Amino acid sequence: MHDLPTHPKLRGEWAEIQFLARASEHGLHVSKPYGDCLPYDFIVEHAGRMLRVQVKSTSHRRPPYNAFYCFVKPSRRKGYAPDDLDFIAAWIIPHNTWYIIPFRLLTAKATVRLDPSNPHNRYDRYREAWRLLLDPPPETLIRAPAGLCA
Repeated sequence: MHDLPTHPKLRGEWAEIQFLARASEHGLHVSKPYGDCLPYDFIVEHAGRMLRVQVKSTSHRRPPYNAFYCFVKPSRRKGYAPDDLDFIAAWIIPHNTWYIIPFRLLTAKATVRLDPSNPHNRYDRYREAWRLLLDPPPETLIRAPAGLCA
């Protein structure tokens, strides 16, 4: 793995580039909204379905579980509203592993504990779960509020 960008903004942009490449490898069409004021980083389209994805990344293990903690709330806001996005794509940089997690499972959490080496981790079923973006289950989808882009 290459040296990590040290500035948080640069690291976030680098993670977004990695997501774009990996999603494209899976046959997903990825669009990046202009600017950075929306609560999601990408719109992912497949078979006529569009999903809003927020990309997160982490590279640090933390005790006591020796797992990777990934912040899923924005640093300067209270958090995302339940209808702000559809998925969090969390990248564990040292393992080059992605977790594609339905956002509805995370609305009350500030962080998630991810451990690619532990098959009993709560989020293991979402490890490399690109299938959820290709064919999302109906209960995963959250509809955008009317008038979002009026």
